[in-house]
Amino acid sequence: MRNEFCWSLLAAASDEKVVFLTGDLGFKALEPLQAAMGKRFINAGIAEQNMVSVAAGLARSGLRPWIYSIAPFVYARPFEQIRNDLAMHDLPAVLVGNGGGYGYGVMGGTHHALEDYGALLTLRNMHVFVPTFGKDVPAVVEKLEKFEHPAYLRLGASEEPMGFKVPEYAPWRRLTEGGGAVLLAVGTVAGPIVAMALELPERHRPNLWVVAELPILELPDEFISDVRSSGTLLVVEEHMVTGGVGQMIARELLLRGESPARFAHVAADGYASGRYGSQKFHRMECGMDPASIRSRLAEWRMIEHGNIAA
Repeated sequence: MRNEFCWSLLAAASDEKVVFLTGDLGFKALEPLQAAMGKRFINAGIAEQNMVSVAAGLARSGLRPWIYSIAPFVYARPFEQIRNDLAMHDLPAVLVGNGGGYGYGVMGGTHHALEDYGALLTLRNMHVFVPTFGKDVPAVVEKLEKFEHPAYLRLGASEEPMGFKVPEYAPWRRLTEGGGAVLLAVGTVAGPIVAMALELPERHRPNLWVVAELPILELPDEFISDVRSSGTLLVVEEHMVTGGVGQMIARELLLRGESPARFAHVAADGYASGRYGSQKFHRMECGMDPASIRSRLAEWRMIEHGNIAA
């Protein structure tokens, strides 16, 4: 998604109010943006706390700063500055974290972002955008160009299934329909699940939804209807359980008096084996890979038909 982000932001580069700050990252990717923005493209160096505070000052003066780094370096290292300088003053600056979740693979826990949007959403005025596919990025960037609050944009590797027509971007979308359970996925982890879902017969195919904007303040009527009619909900996200979408969605459903008979939350579970590996490896360890999700759905079908104990 990093390339889609670069080319999308180029469209806004002619606006003299747009300023881009990077923590000494983006080489062999952001050069077109650097060339277009000139002095408004600032390499702040490996000094993320200072970079956020500078961006806050720029925003306070009427400019529109974008703050870019590897995800944990843009939300965890400068968390105090995000809290005090951006969120408390409700300034329109965008934090852009590349490689959300286990995106940086074998580089290990220091480079993984497993609690990013949960931590940031504890701050007032903060909003989060988690595109599902690379094709979503231009629409998200266009929306953020006019956004009047601090925001976090979580980027990852787009995993669009071959031959799948990505529907137009929206905060909530249903990607597959069928007679099976309801799934709610967050971010790029949805791509491989779409491919798996499309392989299932229609009577078993899940109603797969994705949510891309947080916090969750509204639930689509169609989503509630799907959950109510199926009596199931499986949430999948590359984020820790605490502060994740699973907790947010459970709260919102309970407030509306909705309680599916079967609910499960598949999330990042750290490092079960004590080893680091690729993003795919970590997803498999946590049970969020397509094969594990397919097995979970099959188990639910067996429970529904009384073949095994609930």
